[in-house]
Amino acid sequence: MQHTPHTRRNALMGATAIAVTAALALTGCTGNSAANDSGEPAGEITVLTNRTDLVDTTFADYAATFEKKYPGTTVKFEALTDYEGDTKIRLNSKDYGDVLLIPSSNVTKDKFANYFEPLGSTEDLAKKYRFTNEGSFDGTAYGISTFGSAMGYVFNRDVWADAGITSPPTTEAEYLAALKKIKDNSVTPYYTNYKDGWPLATIEGNLGTVQGADVRSQMIADDAPWTEGNDQYNIDGLLFDTVAAGLSEDDPTTTNWEESKDLLATGKIGSMVLGSWAVAQMQDAAEKAGESRDLIGFWPMPWAQDGTFTSVTASDKFLAINKNSENKATARAWIDWFTDESGFAASQGAISPVIDAAAPDTLSDFTEIGVEYLELAPDPVGKEAVITDIANEAEIDLFGNSYRQGLIDAARGAGDGDKKSLFDDLNERWATARAAVVE
Repeated sequence: MQHTPHTRRNALMGATAIAVTAALALTGCTGNSAANDSGEPAGEITVLTNRTDLVDTTFADYAATFEKKYPGTTVKFEALTDYEGDTKIRLNSKDYGDVLLIPSSNVTKDKFANYFEPLGSTEDLAKKYRFTNEGSFDGTAYGISTFGSAMGYVFNRDVWADAGITSPPTTEAEYLAALKKIKDNSVTPYYTNYKDGWPLATIEGNLGTVQGADVRSQMIADDAPWTEGNDQYNIDGLLFDTVAAGLSEDDPTTTNWEESKDLLATGKIGSMVLGSWAVAQMQDAAEKAGESRDLIGFWPMPWAQDGTFTSVTASDKFLAINKNSENKATARAWIDWFTDESGFAASQGAISPVIDAAAPDTLSDFTEIGVEYLELAPDPVGKEAVITDIANEAEIDLFGNSYRQGLIDAARGAGDGDKKSLFDDLNERWATARAAVVE
């Protein structure tokens, strides 16, 4: 959420800075016990979650604490390994939990009211929570952020220092040269996480780094976003150039997300472009490998302007209430408690959705560098879904991973086309879709 309904760009200033990052998902079945008529929390709710690793530990502790605060309540979790795929199917029924994470791949903002209970006005909630606009449509909030992330790349400090790089590259040329030095030391400089796919989708979070807060509005008015100087060109161009230069893993079809944490922690790979939510997970892997947590760093993308780096901040998942829930009072009490009192964001090294919360230690590198944070401006009222509609019409999964897997294949010689022809094709499809959707 944002501090106000307006966009703001702030220099990182320690604990008072706008913080960023991470990834959690709660989800559940429809409520099967009635809340009392007074609207007070009572009875049972089911919370759907993608955090299969936390349901029997951290989340179980959270449920016990919540139930102690609200006697007579019960919180059950349903962990979904394929969260996006499973919820896509379940949204066709009424059985998608009392509380869930809004699926990011298949529910556009204009459809929020079809599935989720209104939580209040965007303007009111934005006074307390960050990222409110992202979970809203037409002035009404349907989701509250689990936590936020800043965009950049997570890296192994020793690997980069051994290659002679002790400060973040400011340009793409410097960045690619740095990766080349790392490769010369027999370390894989960059890891795409091609096979799992979803990490490739997250790099779209860099949208706005150069063009600024209104980039989404600019894109829906632009026939050629994949043009040099634009964020979309930077995001996908850097990925293509990295792979084409042989600076990523040898066989991207065999990558593994969980293994990548260990590979980074043990110095077998040098870096991955991710949100700052990933830092704590990589630090955990370093600690498990007998290394210091400080081995893992986080630097901004190499698109500095006038010597200043910008990092786009955004929410991870949004907690929402199933509009068909039979226990909305307890569902809302859970969301409020989870957001305000659980400490989940801090435990993940992520930016809290609560505006007054302190910045996470995982962004200490950004503080030292003086990175500026940027939240994207809200889409114009009535146009919240236009960018997704254009992408869908063009058959470009802008917020997914398959077209980027195609870029990687071409860059490594396993697919047709070069950078120019691929970007020309993307621009042509985008322009044709724009004409159908907007004009």
